[in-house]
Amino acid sequence: MDSSAPRVFDRALIRRRLLRAERTGFATFLLERAADDLVERLGAVTRPFATALDIGTPAPIAAETIRRVRPDAFVARLAPIAWGGSPIPVAIGDEEALPVGPASIDLAVSLLALQSANDLPGALLQIRRALKPDGLFLACLFGGDTLTELRLAFAAAESELEGGASPRVAPFADVRSLGGLLQRAGFALPVVDRETVTVRYGNAFRLMADLRQMGLANPLAERRRIPLRRQTLLRMAEIYAERFADPDGRIRATFDMVWLSGWAPHESQQKPLRPGSARARLADALGVPELGAGGAPRDEGGGT
Repeated sequence: MDSSAPRVFDRALIRRRLLRAERTGFATFLLERAADDLVERLGAVTRPFATALDIGTPAPIAAETIRRVRPDAFVARLAPIAWGGSPIPVAIGDEEALPVGPASIDLAVSLLALQSANDLPGALLQIRRALKPDGLFLACLFGGDTLTELRLAFAAAESELEGGASPRVAPFADVRSLGGLLQRAGFALPVVDRETVTVRYGNAFRLMADLRQMGLANPLAERRRIPLRRQTLLRMAEIYAERFADPDGRIRATFDMVWLSGWAPHESQQKPLRPGSARARLADALGVPELGAGGAPRDEGGGT
C-alpha cells in the first residue's frame, strides 16, 4: 500500500466485522448475485486459465464459482478472514499487498471487496503486475450510488437533532473514475459497466441488520466513536420511510454493482488503428456526401 494514500477505511475493523458475520451467519445474497454474473462473464471468454486467484472476496463463493466454471484451473484465495469448510487453498492477507510474484497468474477475480481499499490505484497496479501477459482481471465492487438512501436519511436526522452529520456510509467511486484507474494501472482493453440492484426491506433496521451480516457496517476511519443516539436512529428510520418507501410501505435500498475488466497487455490483443490508416470512408458506409470545411460538399473528382 502507498503510505501516502489517505486512510479512509479501518481495515482491521473490517476484518473483525467480517469474522463476526461469518460466525453468526453471513448474508451472501449480493455475493451470490455477483457470482452469477461472474459465470456469464467467464463463459464469454474462450481462452483457458491455468491459475486463478480470488482476491479479497469475503466468502469463498468466487473461488468456488471459478472452480465450477473452469474445472481445469488451479484456484486459490487471498482472503481477509479464514472460512471454515472450504477446500480451496487460502492465504489470509490484504488485497493491498498481494503475496504473489509478477506474471504469476492467468486470472484474477474479486467480488465486493475492492471498494474498501485505501489505495485502490495501488491495488489495481499490483493485480495487473501479477497477471501473466494476456491474463484477465474481473472485479465487482460497490459504486457511487450504493446506499444513497441510507446516507441521506442519516444526514437529515443528524442535522435535525445533533446540529451536523457525521460520516456513516462509506464513499464509493463512480464509473468514470474507475475506468480511469484501470487505464492508469496499465490494463489493456479496459471495460467498466454497472448494474443497479434494488433490495426492499420492511424498515431501515432490517437493512442495517443485513449490512452487519455482510460485514458492511460503518468501516470509516473517521467515524464518530460515541454510540449513536437512540432518538437519532429512530428519526433516521422515519425519514427513510418518508422519502424512500414504495406504496406498500416497504423501503428501497440501492446497491450500485460496478464491474471492472481488463487484460494484461499482450501482442496478440487488438490495437487501435493509426490515425489516417483507414481504408474506407465513413461517408461511403452511411451513403451520404462527405462535407468539407464549413459544411460544403467535398469535391473528390477534381472537375472544373
